[in-house]
Amino acid sequence: MTKHRCGWVTNDPDYLAYHDHEWGVPCFDRQRLFEMLCLEGQQAGLAWITVLKKREAYREAFYHFEPEKVAQISPDQMKVLLQSPTLIRNQLKIASIISNAQALLAMEANGEDFVEMIWQTVGHQPIHQSYTDYREAPVSSPHSQLLSNALKKRGFKFIGPIICHAYMQACGLIIDHQVNCFKYSETNNSRS
Repeated sequence: MTKHRCGWVTNDPDYLAYHDHEWGVPCFDRQRLFEMLCLEGQQAGLAWITVLKKREAYREAFYHFEPEKVAQISPDQMKVLLQSPTLIRNQLKIASIISNAQALLAMEANGEDFVEMIWQTVGHQPIHQSYTDYREAPVSSPHSQLLSNALKKRGFKFIGPIICHAYMQACGLIIDHQVNCFKYSETNNSRS
């Protein structure tokens, strides 16, 4: 039996695996939430599949997104990263990963929990939405604006409301699987 998926999914094996096992699954893991925030920022102006295909290279280059290690990347190391053909060679985007790690550590040093701050923007419960076509889903929302503002206030970069909305969809804060997608019934059946 053929599984129906959201209309944005192609037959690319990486895309299929990402949609079926990651996208829209609520995430509470600090390192994964940090990774996805950085990767969504790398996507700005590009297709997500471009970033998805480079994700393993990013993980290798950025210490699997351990904020403590990423925050210590030196200007000389950054120059090397900017020469890597396996990464998106945009100086502002690469620098944002490092500064985002520093911002995360600074907020934690001030007693704020990164995961808590992310999830409080949706009241600690995923927002389930119902669309018959993925193109009906908005590209930003009041929740993504709230998250964007909260992150900007703490010094994060490449985190506008559109990037934050895609991030919230990816990490299961906003669940936007189409109603005919097999994941829609799975995520709605798992509501608490």
